[in-house]
Amino acid sequence: MSSARRVLVCGIAVFVLSCAARAAEPAVKPRARDLGVPFEGAPGALNAITDVAGVAVGQTTLIRGEGKLVVGEGPVRTGVTAIVPRGRATNDDPVFAGVFDLNGAGELTGTHWIEESGFLEGPMMMTNTHSVGAVHEGTIAWRVKQGSADATGYWWSNPTVGETWDGELNDINGFHVKPADVFAALDSAKGGPVAEGNVGGGTGMICNGFKGGIGTSSRKLADAAGGYTVGVLVQCNCGRKPDLLVAGVPVGAELQGKGAREEDAGSILIVVATDAPLIGHQLKRLARRASLGLARTGSRSGNGSGDLFLAFSTANPGAANPKGLVQVTMLPNDRMNPLFAGVVQATEEAIVNAMVAAETMTGVNGYTVKALPHEELRRVLKKYNRLVEPPSGR
Repeated sequence: MSSARRVLVCGIAVFVLSCAARAAEPAVKPRARDLGVPFEGAPGALNAITDVAGVAVGQTTLIRGEGKLVVGEGPVRTGVTAIVPRGRATNDDPVFAGVFDLNGAGELTGTHWIEESGFLEGPMMMTNTHSVGAVHEGTIAWRVKQGSADATGYWWSNPTVGETWDGELNDINGFHVKPADVFAALDSAKGGPVAEGNVGGGTGMICNGFKGGIGTSSRKLADAAGGYTVGVLVQCNCGRKPDLLVAGVPVGAELQGKGAREEDAGSILIVVATDAPLIGHQLKRLARRASLGLARTGSRSGNGSGDLFLAFSTANPGAANPKGLVQVTMLPNDRMNPLFAGVVQATEEAIVNAMVAAETMTGVNGYTVKALPHEELRRVLKKYNRLVEPPSGR
């Protein structure tokens, strides 16, 4: 659906409310596997980060206006994505976490405390570059509204907010994301299928020269490897068309025409969730492996790209309890290889899912970013003998 069409559907006067509600209900659209893209590994039931039990995702999508840029008025193509590790228990029960920056031309707030403490306290938020402050403030306000201090008795919040740049399509200096949009994303967070493409924080993003946005995937480990689940969600806004690889195939080079960006000057946020019992240093190792999945799509992490990754574990509830002694279960390092493989595989698929779900969008000053053409993708995969037909019924 084009951006202009979305404006007509949602209506100018009630746009924010109605489109936020629509974004919460994922549209039925093909994903990369449905198009015959071959991926390694076995996904979970939803093939999403929400396959990790307890993880919830909420999104607010803001799309309104068209034509010439008028700062403060639009066009608006942006939003907020919230990942809530333990659902409603998140505020009172932090999760072990680790962070890794492959290239630092971006922002991910709260990471100093994650490095220091080993915990993510609260949700992980995603938005555009110039709305980090609004989302940071809105997340604190939402936390206060929940009605209780943290486990130590303090009203202390240090939100984790990441960003990527959507200024080609969005009136980024108009500061259209408001604290109310943060509330909408957090209050709508739930398990189940996750909307992908032009939604939430990924609404105005560009990936590998085509329309990008939000994408997700998961891997279910074999029982012999513990039966754990690894889920990945990305907000992808990085890469160049000539470098794009899909399942090892040089799709970008094969498709005609220029991409939406000549330089690798975008960014990507990658969030990894797992139910495996890992502690802080192990989750930093897990976050680092996301860079290998990103590389599988052809990224070289350019100088202007903010490639920032976070991993958390939903295991060990109560580990941050400040009273008494806490017993923690930890998977031995020697058993982490299947988790590493799952992160690499799920990261690659999440990025491709974001591009497959994304739709052509027109934004600021009539600038248009085209979606990755599905049939052309299938044609190129077939040319390289990499196309697989999905199981019947998909």
